[in-house]
Amino acid sequence: MKKLDEQYQVLEFPQKGDNRGQLVIVEGTMDVPFEIKRIFYMYGSDPEVVRGRSANRKSEFVLINVAGTSKIKVDNGEESKVIELNHPHMGVYIKTMVWKDMYDFSEDSVLLVLASEHYDKEEYIRDYDAFLKEINEQ
Repeated sequence: MKKLDEQYQVLEFPQKGDNRGQLVIVEGTMDVPFEIKRIFYMYGSDPEVVRGRSANRKSEFVLINVAGTSKIKVDNGEESKVIELNHPHMGVYIKTMVWKDMYDFSEDSVLLVLASEHYDKEEYIRDYDAFLKEINEQ
């Protein structure tokens, strides 16, 4: 099994700014390691809510808190780590077959997600025990 540190990466995006404010640019295949095929975002989640609770067979993701903060727990079945997204120029890249939980959303949190694939419910694993079984069969 791959080490967890090989299955995710914290990204820092370049900031361009002047007296008018900051500008953060994120380009597919340049700033993220895939062509962006889908974009979605989450907001209005209470701090106690846990989103995600899934792994993906084909999709890779980059998660960016463009406003507020949240925490992302990544888990490969043997190790887990929590990353706090607390800067709008910071993201976390998550490869395939990594379980992810998003939680501890601040009141003003807007979590932007860039995905490598179009939505396909069949490639999602939404049961943790089924995830463990599938990764142990690889």
